[in-house]
Amino acid sequence: MKWSEQFTSSVGKKWVMALTGLFLIIFLVVHAGINACIWANDGGEMFNKAAHFMGSTVLIRIAEIGLFLGIFLHILQGYMLEIQNRSKRKQGYAVPMGNKGSKWYSRSMALLGTILLMFFILHWWHFWVPARFIGHEELTELEINGVQMHNMYNLMQFTFQELWVVIVYVFACFSLCWHLIHGFQSAFRTVGVSNSKYVSLIQNVGIGYSVIISLAFAMMPVSMYLGWV
Repeated sequence: MKWSEQFTSSVGKKWVMALTGLFLIIFLVVHAGINACIWANDGGEMFNKAAHFMGSTVLIRIAEIGLFLGIFLHILQGYMLEIQNRSKRKQGYAVPMGNKGSKWYSRSMALLGTILLMFFILHWWHFWVPARFIGHEELTELEINGVQMHNMYNLMQFTFQELWVVIVYVFACFSLCWHLIHGFQSAFRTVGVSNSKYVSLIQNVGIGYSVIISLAFAMMPVSMYLGWV
């Protein structure tokens, strides 16, 4: 397959979706692990140190560029595949298949992805944009072990005192869970994992991963809002 066909052919688009999806799956584990530091109940010290490390390390900043490119490609190819699939079935089935044909979340990946895209924009505006560009009155400076850093924990606490923000984040995590349940096993199937024994294992691991990751992210704003941390 030519390089250009990776972005134009149906097979190429699916490969790009799979590889960027697997990359984002790994990123979510790292992101959840860093955010989980809020539960150390140490006034945010561990979380701020982890956030500062991620924001000040050169290699990670370079990887951040790859992350944004991965997200952009995943979204772009996802919409292109959705448009392509819709054009192939201009006329629907005479009898709706419902979940007998495929699960509702596998048929709603574009909708779930759109919800997540809108959430990403909000999330970037809450945290990434203030930390990188415009600052925030709650993003104060502090010193830990002689190192100056942003108090991201303070910004996080401030952000999650708004109930509507917490509700939006929890809803986004619900959407993320269903998106991952289908996307996890679909990515592995695209890259060639087709043995029935491994497919069953991947499906079960994918469900467990999707639930745990999504629940962990959802509990962060809830914990902040309810004062559990």
